[in-house]
Amino acid sequence: MSLLEFSRAAMPATRARSLVLDAPVSKALLRLLEQIAPTDTTVLVTGETGTGKEVVARHLHDKSARAHGPFVAVNCGALSPGLLESELFGHERGAFTGALASRPGWFEAANGGTLFLDEVADLPLAGQVKLLRVLQEHEVVRVGSRRAAPVDVRLIAATNADLQEAVAAGRFREDLFYRLHVAHVALAPLRDRREDILPLARHFLTRHAARFGVVDPKLSDEANAKLLAHDWPGNIRELENAIQRALLHAPHGRIGGDHMRLVSDVARRRATAVIATAPLSGAATAAPAVEGPLPAPNRVEEARAAIERAMLVLLEKEAPNLLDDVDGILFRAAYRAAAKNQVRTGQLLGISRNIVRSRLIRHGLLASTPRRAR
Repeated sequence: MSLLEFSRAAMPATRARSLVLDAPVSKALLRLLEQIAPTDTTVLVTGETGTGKEVVARHLHDKSARAHGPFVAVNCGALSPGLLESELFGHERGAFTGALASRPGWFEAANGGTLFLDEVADLPLAGQVKLLRVLQEHEVVRVGSRRAAPVDVRLIAATNADLQEAVAAGRFREDLFYRLHVAHVALAPLRDRREDILPLARHFLTRHAARFGVVDPKLSDEANAKLLAHDWPGNIRELENAIQRALLHAPHGRIGGDHMRLVSDVARRRATAVIATAPLSGAATAAPAVEGPLPAPNRVEEARAAIERAMLVLLEKEAPNLLDDVDGILFRAAYRAAAKNQVRTGQLLGISRNIVRSRLIRHGLLASTPRRAR
């Protein structure tokens, strides 16, 4: 069994950290990686969320001549548009308010090594222009400086979006796409390489059992059947989370079918439908209708389970601004259940009316009243 794996210390806990390569398509992927890793070419890694794009990027770095240099991973979706240029290219002291000292950007931090730009499709057009120039000139200019600094960086970019479709829609520069699309590594979803499911599950079982202090863990035939039957929309990350949950619920590490608490297709469709009809945070649209009275006490646990399933869907998909969106959904529901009475809303949520008012304004459910001029 071929396995690409990195320690928890080397990668964020929310990322897939292992990639089993047993299926024919996976073995072909490994041959491609071994072919392009020693080169210094720019690489574009594409695949669904949770397929192990960062694992592949780290493997390319470790198998290259830059292995002893730094590996710097940056999530483009997490970069603030206002600070994008400063984050990537650095800034000089006094370049803007709050710039109390000069600081190198991510390109300089990765000098002599590899820079991994995850979710590169989320870069705004202005940032794409500056990135293209760096790739062409191999130098960066810090914000507030007029001097160009040379950088020696291998760039690996990744995305779960269709960049060609983004180019056609005008959201991504065509010239930057061709700059990135020198070597292309496409990661197949887990459902298309089912030969990897059980070996990967056993690998996660062994590794997490050691963390939980479980000796000799086992997957029953029924558990294996459920693993193989599941569609794995969250890919490797979903599988790893499922194994961890099963270990927490299975006595002595003996995992049966009932311990594999997977989000079923029916539950997923219901949760997705609820999320799709709920307005995003900050939207000034009305809350979705709540039919009938509030859940009876004997249905509270069922409602909580439905919420947890919906949260798993969003977490597996790494939905942006998740905390703010969930907060907006909660306050919209409470405000509607309280017949738009702020005091009653506060009582339902166990908070003060002032907090309720602030959140309602924040989520566009209540107009902000301007203060009277003195």
